[in-house]
Amino acid sequence: MTFWKSLFSKEKTSKTTTKQLTLKERLSALRNLPRFFKLVWETSKWMTIINALLRIIKSATPLAILYVGKLIIDQVLLMSQDKSNLSSYLWTLVAIEFGLAILSDSLSRAITLMDSLLGDKFSNHTSIKIMSHAATLDLDQFENSAFYDKLERARQQTVGRTILLSQVLSQVQDLITMAFLAAGLLAFNPWLIILLLVAIIPAFLGEAYFNDKTYALSRRQTPERRELDYVRFLGASDETAKEIKIFNLSGFIINRFRQLSSQFYKDNKVLAVRRTVWGTLFTMLGSAGYYGAYIFMIAEATQGKITIGSLTFLAGSFRQLRSLLEGILIRFTSVSQGAVYLQDFFEFFEIRPKIVLSANPLPFPKPIKHGFTFDNVGFKYSNAERWANRHLSFTLRPGEKIALVGENGAGKTTLVKLLARLYDPTEGRILLDGIDLREYDLDELRIQIGVIFQDFIRYQMSVNQNIAVGNIAEVGNAQLIQSSSEQSMAHPLIERLPNKYEQMLGRRFNNGIDLSGGEWQKIALARAYMKDAQLLILDEPTAALDARAEYEVFQRFSELTKGKSAVLISHRFSTVRMADRIVVLEKGQLIEIGSHEELLEKEGRYAELFRLQAMGYQ
Repeated sequence: MTFWKSLFSKEKTSKTTTKQLTLKERLSALRNLPRFFKLVWETSKWMTIINALLRIIKSATPLAILYVGKLIIDQVLLMSQDKSNLSSYLWTLVAIEFGLAILSDSLSRAITLMDSLLGDKFSNHTSIKIMSHAATLDLDQFENSAFYDKLERARQQTVGRTILLSQVLSQVQDLITMAFLAAGLLAFNPWLIILLLVAIIPAFLGEAYFNDKTYALSRRQTPERRELDYVRFLGASDETAKEIKIFNLSGFIINRFRQLSSQFYKDNKVLAVRRTVWGTLFTMLGSAGYYGAYIFMIAEATQGKITIGSLTFLAGSFRQLRSLLEGILIRFTSVSQGAVYLQDFFEFFEIRPKIVLSANPLPFPKPIKHGFTFDNVGFKYSNAERWANRHLSFTLRPGEKIALVGENGAGKTTLVKLLARLYDPTEGRILLDGIDLREYDLDELRIQIGVIFQDFIRYQMSVNQNIAVGNIAEVGNAQLIQSSSEQSMAHPLIERLPNKYEQMLGRRFNNGIDLSGGEWQKIALARAYMKDAQLLILDEPTAALDARAEYEVFQRFSELTKGKSAVLISHRFSTVRMADRIVVLEKGQLIEIGSHEELLEKEGRYAELFRLQAMGYQ
């Protein structure tokens, strides 16, 4: 379903159901953590090591502070009973506790700093990995909505999962601290540990349950959230402003955004309220357990079984143990949840391109001797019912220029994408000099084929960079860039710009200048001349030019591509007739082929279309 069709439909909610995670599935998800830490290690080895060391040291400070506090209280009581006791020992203990407090605070700040820096580097590192992997995938995969859902979830993990590192390291740090504190409580009374667990486990189970609900809701909302982001873009973008105003669409767009965002708010509100209510009840239960243990320890102290210092030490240890254990259990749900989310991240990297590279690729022929041959080629998009192209059989000879003609949806653009090996045929094969196109080195193939599509990208970059994307390896070759712009007839307009070839194009950044549609097309056409390709494909790249300008561009193109093969797509027959042969497509199939004159003599589909267009100029 297209986006606009979904916009005009009534408000809907996804029917997709996401099952709740069991404890076994949570534990299974933890298997993603080693792969995660491998990525963290790749991001920065020394920052990872320093972070871990800081946390190990930090884990020992709570016990040390509590124990020194116990000694201080006991010493104060002794001094209050015996005036002869020296105070130097007391002040030494106070100085030690002060030093430990400073150390603890400094370690916390250092850990926070390292988490922040490492998190930023990790986000950048994983973003680059996503872009690198996306570059290896096929074009038709990007045209699949299910793929986009996975891509979107993977993107979310680049930022959202950086906190997972801090959470896991905090778990280890807190476990070490707990081991020290628990030793004291076990020596005093093992039943306190059992009471502690009884008080904490309900809160843990509650957090696990609501984290599952949050994950299920987030995953279910992925398609609608992409739509929400797109509606937000439509409502406030320089690219859509003209149509939004002329068609008075702002109210319609705002209403659609309001519908989607309101549904998200309602779903999130219900879950948030339930989580808060139950969380409050579980917290009350935990507090009751703590004060039960506290009363027991006070009773022991009043009976003289333990000192006041020991009472403060044990009470403090129990309080911190409760806090640490609660944090560990709740953080476990977050860590396991994060590990589940990581599955979304790693699943993206498990997607493999369908276009498989040859194990022993052949070099691209220089020059091409026999040309490109379509041998009963057919192509069907994933999940599509009808064929985009079928039964295509013809040859594009070396140095020949052919034009593709047909109504919208006839399969013209799909054909050139097959020729450039952006797609592989579903059936049949494409031969280059008698050898299957799949046997050639893909990088060399892309270098030797230059393509400019109608929906070319208007890069918010400088003129130099906009042209150099046609052969980005030559981005610093000012002479080639200027030569390419001269060949595309873009040089005169560039010379009129304030900063000429350094001028920023587009309105997104400061001092940017936007161009008209025809001017942008001349910039895009310059990209086709940036590399010395043996085959050039122009897929309606001059649609925004007037008839005279398009004719001049194609005349220049014809002169500059002598001895090279070319494929032209244009709806203007004045341009099409310049081709050596014309391929007429209808519903994805080749129905006629020949020169302009030959096709007119046949009185077939081409002749009909030609006369229909000619009538418009009479």
